[in-house]
Amino acid sequence: MKKYLLPLICLSLLVFSSLVSAETKTFVKEYSYQASEYDSKVSCRALALEQVKRLLLEELGTYLESETEVKNFQLTKDQIVILTAGIVSTEIIDEKWDGKIYFLKAKITADPKDVASSIDKLRQDRQKTKELEETRKKADEALRAVERLRQELEIAKAEKPNLSQYNKAVNALSAIDWFERGLASSTAGKYQEAIEAYSKAIELDPKDAMAYVARGFAYDNLGDDRQGIKDYDRAIELDPKLAVAYFARGVAYDNLEDYRQAIRDFDRAIELNLKDAVTYSSRGSAYGKLRNYRQAIRDYDRAIELNPKFAEAFSNRGFAYGHLEDYRQAIWDFDRAIELDPKFAGAFAGLGGVYAILGNTEQAIKNLTIAARLGHNRAQDYLRSKGIEW
Repeated sequence: MKKYLLPLICLSLLVFSSLVSAETKTFVKEYSYQASEYDSKVSCRALALEQVKRLLLEELGTYLESETEVKNFQLTKDQIVILTAGIVSTEIIDEKWDGKIYFLKAKITADPKDVASSIDKLRQDRQKTKELEETRKKADEALRAVERLRQELEIAKAEKPNLSQYNKAVNALSAIDWFERGLASSTAGKYQEAIEAYSKAIELDPKDAMAYVARGFAYDNLGDDRQGIKDYDRAIELDPKLAVAYFARGVAYDNLEDYRQAIRDFDRAIELNLKDAVTYSSRGSAYGKLRNYRQAIRDYDRAIELNPKFAEAFSNRGFAYGHLEDYRQAIWDFDRAIELDPKFAGAFAGLGGVYAILGNTEQAIKNLTIAARLGHNRAQDYLRSKGIEW
């Protein structure tokens, strides 16, 4: 990650220790920011926090790259740092302000194995990966803007300089911090906390379309798809070419069973991003719910072409072929989905259902039992109705 030449005093100290759990590690960094005459306490804190976070994430990234399975993911150091920002949270443990220097001491505490596992999942989630990449890009741009504007203020010192642009750049950094907090909370399944963080990011930067998309996603995960749609609408107003906003809104309409509107949104998302396998698969699912199975299969074919390891697309295509009574192809697709994801409960359930239709009771019960053990509710209900334990 790039370094920036800011007028500062950096007293950086790494403390690396083990907590009660032998697997949990804590990284601690200290950072002191020397204020210019244009800085306030608020701006100093925002700039110090951004820098201390970078130091912490770089140190954690170095550890992950050398000590965990992350080294097998073929990611660059910068990519590891970017993804990690969406997983861990920075905790401030001490801060002081004497009117000239803002001192911050912060830490990241994490289980490296858990973080490595989350990175593996996150790098396969194109939406979140893009969000994180864009966030880091914006942070870099904001830091460059701060440095440039500081220099301009020095030049214009005798002319009563306008501080609005400088403060705007600083606010952008604060918004990014809240956005990253929201992503970390969302990744951890703490969606209400994520909504609160995204709302603060939006308050600081009301024109950040991605913050609205991310907050909408959190609302969706709390079952409030209509509120999510309001956020996606706003994101699209701000950026009519933001493919992920149309995709997310399509998912929300799909959840509300408005499949035709969902398809319209997926159509637009595909127009803007022709190579997103997830959007093709999602549109295929919507077509399937409208019983247009052949169109659904065409979308699943395209999704698989784009991502040959997309287990969900194989499983969904299996269900579509099943509805068309092409059971041989359905079995092949379910088998392939299971090969790609041995814990895919839905694929086992689909496979069991096909075998039941074909009268192969032994294979049907075998696969439905696996699905039930993996938590598939309908498989559990079916076996329970037959008096079969799993």
